[in-house]
Amino acid sequence: MAKPNLRENIVAAGLKAMHHNGYNATGVLDITTAAGVPKGSFYHHFASKEALGAEVVDLYGSNPTRRLILADQSVAPTERLKQYFTGLNNMFIDKEFVHGCLLGNLSGELGDSSPMIRDRLAAVYGVWSTAIAGAIRDGQADGSIGGKFTPEDLSIFLLDAWEGAVLRGRVEKNRRALDIFLNVGLATALA
Repeated sequence: MAKPNLRENIVAAGLKAMHHNGYNATGVLDITTAAGVPKGSFYHHFASKEALGAEVVDLYGSNPTRRLILADQSVAPTERLKQYFTGLNNMFIDKEFVHGCLLGNLSGELGDSSPMIRDRLAAVYGVWSTAIAGAIRDGQADGSIGGKFTPEDLSIFLLDAWEGAVLRGRVEKNRRALDIFLNVGLATALA
């Protein structure tokens, strides 16, 4: 098995630190200490913490494994969407509502202050919405999902509603908002 390189170690440490502490509360020294590298190594690989933050967003958002169910043609489209969001909900429930979704966290923290990270967040949200829209499109084609709204609009609505449920779950430290998202939001949007 290949040993991770220094850059990968820094990105992984940055992801963990930013997810746990937030972008602004994470310093370069925190990241290099966690990665076990000298501070100079950070600046050898990254021009700034913002540049690392952009790569962290890319890494966090590039996990296609979770999205595989959305394209699984052997599963009915509405069931794909339910399984997908149930899986995401369970991931946050299992973590006891700590940390939430890094993308949502960074959107709130940096949406206005870092054009570089904002652009990366928008790109990841775009890929994510497109995957959800594909399942919706399949459901509209087979008649199991209503056609009043475009797949693109429904996917954005669902993603934004889910992110909101995650935020509320973090505040209330319970699954109620996530369950309401599934039982009310998802069911209503797909009717």
